[in-house]
Amino acid sequence: MGTRGREIVGENLPRILELLNKAFADEWLAYYQYWIGAKVVQGPMKDAVIAELLQHAADELRHADMVTARIIQLGGTPVTSPAEWLKWSNCGYDAPDDPFVQKILQQNISGEQCAINVYNSIIQEIGMKDPVTYNLAVQILQDEVEHEEDLQALLEDLGVFLKK
Repeated sequence: MGTRGREIVGENLPRILELLNKAFADEWLAYYQYWIGAKVVQGPMKDAVIAELLQHAADELRHADMVTARIIQLGGTPVTSPAEWLKWSNCGYDAPDDPFVQKILQQNISGEQCAINVYNSIIQEIGMKDPVTYNLAVQILQDEVEHEEDLQALLEDLGVFLKK
């Protein structure tokens, strides 16, 4: 990263790198949770749910890439070991041990709600101390809000389907 770019971040650099690495771990765990959920999901509306989960998995992988690029740009190193992701994670990982569509959707809604809280907290804490990271967090937050809406809509549709 250029010297002027680092000057903007200044004394906040260690905290920003910590927040970004925690978000990075969350994104990888979310990616895997969506991806494996799409592989094991069972029940009514399975095809629609699989399509949504795979799209969200791709988005989470893209988020991990965006966060990694920012960590490296700031001169940091992203968490390099998958074994460390759970230790760094804000949101953890909810294994899709019950493959029923309703349970998978509920788990991923919970994950999105956590992600929304994480990125909102990053935005609140960083503010204009680091406008680049702030804008990155806003972009990702927009996706996470959309993901929550998409999953809740599927869950509502499933509820109507199951009542019939």
